[in-house]
Amino acid sequence: MSTNIYVGNLTFDTNSDQLRSLFAEYGEVSSANVITDRDSGRSRGFGFVEMASKEAAESAIEALNGTSHGGRQLTVNEAKPRSR
Repeated sequence: MSTNIYVGNLTFDTNSDQLRSLFAEYGEVSSANVITDRDSGRSRGFGFVEMASKEAAESAIEALNGTSHGGRQLTVNEAKPRSR
């Protein structure tokens, strides 16, 4: 079963491919998306990564949460369901 991960405090020039490669060393990445502003197309500084297995996701979260990437300290945790 796949696990969705929230990644916050990304640099504004990080793209989805870079996000995918950052997480790929911890396991199979099903998808990686940096969220962009719909009007300007500029990154909003966060994204989501879907890992193929829960074990890979836990490994990535443990390894990457609080680490520095592009001079910014990443916030990495399991994504919470969106409330509407």
